[in-house]
Amino acid sequence: MKYIVNILLITFTIVVLTACESKTQNQKQTQDSKAEAYLDTIQLQTINYFWKEADKTLSGLAPERVHMDNIYPQNDANVITTGGSGFGLMALIAGIDRGFIEKEAGLKRFERIVSFLEKADRFHGAWPHWMDGNTGKVVPFSKNDDGGDLVETSFLMQGLLTVQAYYKKHDSARAQDLVSRIQTLWEEVEWSWYTQGKEVLYWHWSPTNGWKMNFAVGGYNECLIMYVLAASSPTYPISAEVYHKGWARNGTLSSDAELYGIPTVVDYYQHNDAKIGPLFWSHYSYLGLNPFKLSDRYADYGQLTTNHAKIHLAYAIDNPKNFKGYGEDMWGLTSSYSMKGYAGHRPGNDLGVIAPTAALSSMPYLPMNSQKMLVNLYENHKDLIGAYGPYDAFSFQEDWMLPRYLAIDQGPIPVMIENYRSGLLWELFMSNTEVQQGLRRLGFTIKEK
Repeated sequence: MKYIVNILLITFTIVVLTACESKTQNQKQTQDSKAEAYLDTIQLQTINYFWKEADKTLSGLAPERVHMDNIYPQNDANVITTGGSGFGLMALIAGIDRGFIEKEAGLKRFERIVSFLEKADRFHGAWPHWMDGNTGKVVPFSKNDDGGDLVETSFLMQGLLTVQAYYKKHDSARAQDLVSRIQTLWEEVEWSWYTQGKEVLYWHWSPTNGWKMNFAVGGYNECLIMYVLAASSPTYPISAEVYHKGWARNGTLSSDAELYGIPTVVDYYQHNDAKIGPLFWSHYSYLGLNPFKLSDRYADYGQLTTNHAKIHLAYAIDNPKNFKGYGEDMWGLTSSYSMKGYAGHRPGNDLGVIAPTAALSSMPYLPMNSQKMLVNLYENHKDLIGAYGPYDAFSFQEDWMLPRYLAIDQGPIPVMIENYRSGLLWELFMSNTEVQQGLRRLGFTIKEK
């Protein structure tokens, strides 16, 4: 009798566990199918920012901002952004590849963009942060910032080289002409000149203000791509010492610090005593650079970027300031609009403002939690979504939101989602042999898988 009872108990347990497992699996499948549909939706919407809005000036490049409430800063008309446009170029490639944009129309847009960039203001080969989208003339970003911006140029060039790699596969004369013209633009950027003869890269130079901005770029932030491209240049390359002494601060970049028991990998303290940076630091340079294939003496970059996202997620779940809405499906802090204007949000500088780009552009790092955020937004917060995807930022705590977009925040979303889904943009950018040579010059190991 006891034997029969045990058999029945075991059978019952198996049935219950099987049912629970089946329920969990069904929930996961439902979540996955919802997320898959929303991935298509959000990619189309965010790509359209760079397809539709960028069609409003002769340049074909991205407007700095789009405000659906039509309230803009003074003299903001026709202002296009160099870095955000670079992100947009990569977004358009994803749109063409997914069939959202007709191939002939896509090629025409890229021809138009390159024609504009060839004639636009450049300063030792570097474009300014902002330009007038009809004339190509510099629009000052700030009082002394009216010349070349090497960081924004890096983001633009990352996009251009991705476009070049995409069209290298095409045999048409027009495609090959586009490839050649992009190569010329690439070779004309005087990366080494922006060192001032020192072992570090400087962000700005102006013919009227010279080096007055005096912004030497070193320590970990969003600018890794600038050093990689500078080392990769076939015409004006920097030496490896500029990377190790400038960017890596004489080899002090690595760190054994932890937050929430998660290694930070690099030293974020070099920037305003921050223990961790805003999440865009793990997005901008890695739209083209595949962090999962890169390591050097300072970091495994797949671990670095993934841990960065994990720390932000852990912070949202911990929610030390008890801000309304934070959790595993509502997380991510980065620089964005806020109640106090544009602000650099991160753990340690948290105003209760969530910017969707933070979590959504982290899709390759934490796909499950990025998709939870995606589904939560599109199912439960439709008022936070407009024609070009989720609005830039919002605060449940302060009951604040403006129906506004920024190119630098919308751009990484479709690109990083595409890298998660297919690896397309990573594959294209990383296929550039000059970039591969530059990475090796700096001491990077490029992993095969």
